[in-house]
Amino acid sequence: MNKTKSMGMYIHIPFCMTKCKYCDFLSFPCDEPTKRIYVDSLKREILAWGNIYGLGGENRNISTIFIGGGTPSYLDSNLIFEIMKCVRNNFYIDENAEITIECNPGTLNLLKLSDFKSCGINRLSIGLQSANDNELKAIGRIHSFTQFKESFLDARTAGFDNINIDLMTALPYQTLDSLSNTLDTVIELNPEHISAYSLILEEHTPLYDYINLGHANILPDENIDREMYYLTKEKLLSAGYERYEISNYSKPNYASRHNLSYWNRTDYLGVGLGASSFIDNVRYKNEENISAYLLLLDKNFDDNHDGNVSKLKREITTLNLNDSMEEFMFLGLRKESGISISEFSRSFNKDIFDVYGNVLDKYSKMNLLNINNGNIKLTAAGFDVSNTIFCDFLLD
Repeated sequence: MNKTKSMGMYIHIPFCMTKCKYCDFLSFPCDEPTKRIYVDSLKREILAWGNIYGLGGENRNISTIFIGGGTPSYLDSNLIFEIMKCVRNNFYIDENAEITIECNPGTLNLLKLSDFKSCGINRLSIGLQSANDNELKAIGRIHSFTQFKESFLDARTAGFDNINIDLMTALPYQTLDSLSNTLDTVIELNPEHISAYSLILEEHTPLYDYINLGHANILPDENIDREMYYLTKEKLLSAGYERYEISNYSKPNYASRHNLSYWNRTDYLGVGLGASSFIDNVRYKNEENISAYLLLLDKNFDDNHDGNVSKLKREITTLNLNDSMEEFMFLGLRKESGISISEFSRSFNKDIFDVYGNVLDKYSKMNLLNINNGNIKLTAAGFDVSNTIFCDFLLD
């Protein structure tokens, strides 16, 4: 089969049982009829894009799929099966594609996990956040650690041999000791991948409001937060995990290929409510209002033709040269492997030192950045202050 270049696919499922206290993602609870209507609309959108980039158009090779949310595992497995069948009917999926679904304990059982495996999903990302039930309750998670462990073991029984566990640090009431226990507990389970992010308080979330009503003392202070970062890195590296990106660790050969596509600026198509895409140096974002999204797909699409898919695009941004070079630097430098000097030249027809020579020289002299063998990457100290460094790669 004649295929053009590869692309990833992100499928957004915006529904969850309850919204966590820290969450500002595009997600919300819903009833069963809404799930059904949404999946039907999503399938129409997939068909429409398939006539542009899939089997009815450019015939791109789908190398990774990530079903995210929300909580995709909140859907019945038959709906996930329908979505995957629709993708396969409209796109060529590489036989070695990495296909991930996000899951939360409390929405899983062995039968559902087995169904996921049977429809071609080969990677799970399970949201644990903490092994401490009091910390889970403080951030509004619906599950206990016991429920998580049961879900994890069920996933192994169902045949999943590529599982990510999401963790969070700097949680309310969290201490270095409780984090250490969480890390030890998770390491003992031996997942292939661990993502560990520090809690960020987002405006207009219940936890943000609670903290700003005078309860800041329930959060670890900035110094403890930093110690948690070091503790996480130390324990995971000692356990045989490789840090391949600032907040992501994996066993050898288990780095998330889909995540890497974002940091490598590889094309990806986002489908579903509010989903983002990056194709041919243009960023799109879908309609974020659920009523408007469903109405657009109901009025302008049906099951037999593609409709005008551009009507779903709420935001369209064509990146200029400076935008692209900036992204290349601050996305690429998130990776432990850094960036290739020759790749910068091939991509932009410019010498990286003509564009960023002063910045590179500055951080190299500060031992925050290494330039060696045609490669540029942050040092361990550089990762610690990466946000400050990334700002210097913005061009006027």
